[in-house]
Amino acid sequence: MSAIEALTKELSRLPGIGTKTALRLSYHLVKGTKEDVHRLAGALRRVADEVHPCPICGNYCDGEMCGICSDPARDGSVICVVEEAYEVGAVDRTGRFRGRFHVLGGHLSPLDGVGPERLNIAELEARVVAAAPKVEEVILATNASVEGEATAVYLENLLRRQGVRITRLARGIPVGSDLEYVDGTTIAEALAGRREM
Repeated sequence: MSAIEALTKELSRLPGIGTKTALRLSYHLVKGTKEDVHRLAGALRRVADEVHPCPICGNYCDGEMCGICSDPARDGSVICVVEEAYEVGAVDRTGRFRGRFHVLGGHLSPLDGVGPERLNIAELEARVVAAAPKVEEVILATNASVEGEATAVYLENLLRRQGVRITRLARGIPVGSDLEYVDGTTIAEALAGRREM
């Protein structure tokens, strides 16, 4: 196997990258300078050597703990639970949430062999029980898929016993959408989650 074929094969293993895109990326790298390729290789090596899950929340970091967990200005009484680490940034970039996060590392999927023991669920429960300051609210920000919903229901049942307030992200019609083009399930969710004006 040639070097370009090997690179293409590795790039095509990335999510969202098919064989054609991987080949295009390979040739783009070959056309660039050796310095560009070495810089990319160095960044990949550094990620492999230095990045690890935060021992508190499960978000990826290259320090002792992530920047959010080490920030004393964050509100420790509210934890937002997400499925994957990249979703932390999506919520945090809104500027509307100043609490802490917990990354599950996926969602429950019995058909794929993913049960509670394969996710960071025990760590979440331990955080809620032992937290200081006391955790008052857990926001379940799992995806609106069947697996995400099942995970949210499981977490609600588990954490409700701890006397903590459990909330779920609102779902409904995206801003800028016309009702004519929105599916019935989304409209039903929006009606169920309607609020006072």
